[in-house]
Amino acid sequence: MRFAKPAWLHSLSLKILLAFVLGVVLSIVLIASIAITVLTVRSDLLFVADLVGRAEELAGALQFDDTGTPVGFDARESGADWMYESLRQEVAYRVLDASGKAVMSSASVEAFWGGAAWPAERGYFRFEHSGMPIHGATVPVEHAGRTWFLQFAASTRFGDLVHRHFVLPFVAAGIGVFSLVLLIVFGACAYLVLGYTLKPLRNVAASAAAIAPRSIHARLQAAGVPSEIVPLVESFNRVLERLEYGFRIQQEFLATAAHELKTPLALIRAQIELSEPGAGRGALLKDVEHMARQVQQLLHLAEASEVENYSFAQVDVREVAEESVAYLERMAHAADVHLSVRLHSKAVHWTADRGALFTVLKNLMENAIQHAPRGTEVAVEVGAEAMAVRDWGPGADPEQRAKMFTRFWRGAHRRDHGAGLGLAICQEIAQAHGWTLSAEDAEPGMRFVLARSGAQARP
Repeated sequence: MRFAKPAWLHSLSLKILLAFVLGVVLSIVLIASIAITVLTVRSDLLFVADLVGRAEELAGALQFDDTGTPVGFDARESGADWMYESLRQEVAYRVLDASGKAVMSSASVEAFWGGAAWPAERGYFRFEHSGMPIHGATVPVEHAGRTWFLQFAASTRFGDLVHRHFVLPFVAAGIGVFSLVLLIVFGACAYLVLGYTLKPLRNVAASAAAIAPRSIHARLQAAGVPSEIVPLVESFNRVLERLEYGFRIQQEFLATAAHELKTPLALIRAQIELSEPGAGRGALLKDVEHMARQVQQLLHLAEASEVENYSFAQVDVREVAEESVAYLERMAHAADVHLSVRLHSKAVHWTADRGALFTVLKNLMENAIQHAPRGTEVAVEVGAEAMAVRDWGPGADPEQRAKMFTRFWRGAHRRDHGAGLGLAICQEIAQAHGWTLSAEDAEPGMRFVLARSGAQARP
């Protein structure tokens, strides 16, 4: 169809993968939006959280002398003294006793923050010094039965500098790296998981595609199939059961009807042969013979459609070909056609049902004899991987070749009035053996080639 969508647009794997990628992208956008909002619009919240966290870190690093008085910080914080020296007007800390007296402080407290009134309440506090907003946090420290209060404060401009020029770029870079890793790693994982998950579906599809009229008894295996697809597999198997039942009924009816018609036809033939000779006796016998041939071919067709009717073994193809030629010698002599067997290999053995192979060669040769001009030849060419039956008749156009293996189709150049089932029977037998049967022009004449699976189309 001209406007049909490409098959990949309907791919379940592609849709699930796109849904995953879309979810990841939306998650990244949401995380980035929240991070940018917190770092820009509500940066004060992050600043307060940083202050409280920094105060708690300092409180945990306090060192005390033998009398229980704070005297400094442990190695984790002792190396940060340069910050309070260099940023005297931006950051500071101090330690108060229970009465509010400072027992330890940074140099910046004396140089710049000394005149400021720091609130002593626990937790976050805010005040102004020289017109600059100051934010701070108070954390209590319990030691040797006494309570001390560590206070840490920083200016607003210092917080803005840190968050806008250091934190925000690092967060943006982190989100970018995180997004890239998320897309690549999780995308690859999703692709592999989807491939592994959908592999049973591909196996089921391959099994379903392999089911043919001769293997309609086969069923799809639900083992390993995703639970959501199991009902579909089970429904398909139930459809196959109904189709198999209908197919069996049809085949059984065909075989039964053909078998039951053989006896009445034999009785009619006997009655005609015993009757008085007359003008219509020969025509009646001819019509009965034609009907008997059709019934016999219907019976062969029903038998050829069932693989269970075959007995496979190693068969000498040359012997079967010579046996077919001998069987049809009288028919060929009556049509003034010469039969021959041409060997392209010394010993040719195929795995086949001998009777079925004989039927194929016989039917192909009968068809060739019916179309071969008088005085010409019908040759059976036998090779290791293929065999062919050729005549030197009028041949057939491509439209006729496409219909040759259709049931009840008859060529325009036949001498007799056959039922048109001979080539259909050959095709059924070939398919049951896994062979290919084809017709081609031989210039002049026709050539029917029977090739084993994977073999070349010429003997």
